[in-house]
Amino acid sequence: MEEDIEELVVRYRPIITFRVRKSIGAQNTDCDDLVSEILSQVMEEIKNGDFRGESSLGTFVYTITSRRIIDYIREKSRVIKYAPEPEPFPDPQEILELREASEKVQEALEKLKPKYQHVLYLYYYQELSREEVAGKMGISPRKVSELVNYALKLLRKEIKS
Repeated sequence: MEEDIEELVVRYRPIITFRVRKSIGAQNTDCDDLVSEILSQVMEEIKNGDFRGESSLGTFVYTITSRRIIDYIREKSRVIKYAPEPEPFPDPQEILELREASEKVQEALEKLKPKYQHVLYLYYYQELSREEVAGKMGISPRKVSELVNYALKLLRKEIKS
């Protein structure tokens, strides 16, 4: 029995591999897995007695291969059907405008006094609460709000000019 299975694999693996690659594409990374699944299914069905000898073994293998390829394609198309649409490529003009805006903000930040830079850094980039910023800077939470609001006002003024 062991020799029969080995002979089956040696004889039909190249044929199954050819059919699978032709059907789903040679570059598909699932080819080898699908071939192994088909061979396992063929061996299992032979062991279970599903192959009754009414047709040739080649026809039996061909039928299982065809059905498994169809199942694989249906499964993949179902996944693709419900996959979200990819985001469109950004407009180069928008990228350029965002980069310029970012540079303006960077230049404006560099012109602020260190205490304003520090409070904005802690509040926006470190995402600390007013109370946490107040604790780090040794000031009241209300003073943090005042510094943040004034720093933003200075930034807007600098960016507009």
